[in-house]
Amino acid sequence: MSAKLDVKAFSLSAGILWSLSILVMGVSAMVCGWAGKFVSAVAPFYVGYSASVVGSIIGAVWAFFDAAIGCALWAWLYNKLAK
Repeated sequence: MSAKLDVKAFSLSAGILWSLSILVMGVSAMVCGWAGKFVSAVAPFYVGYSASVVGSIIGAVWAFFDAAIGCALWAWLYNKLAK
C-alpha cells in the first residue's frame, strides 16, 4: 500500500518555505550584498521582486502562490499515480 500525500499540508508547507526563502534572499541581497545574482535570476519570474524590503515582500507573495499551486498539483498527481 502506498502512502498518500496530504495535498493541503504539502502545498502550504512548500508555499511557506519558498516564500520565506525568497524573502530572506531579497533582504540579504539588499543588506549584505549576498544573493544578488539569485535575485536577478528570479526577478523576471516574480514581477516586482527586487533587493529591497517592498520588493522582497512582493516576491514572497508571488513565491507563496507559485509554490503552493505547483506543489498542490504535484501532490494531486502523485496521489493519482500511486493508486
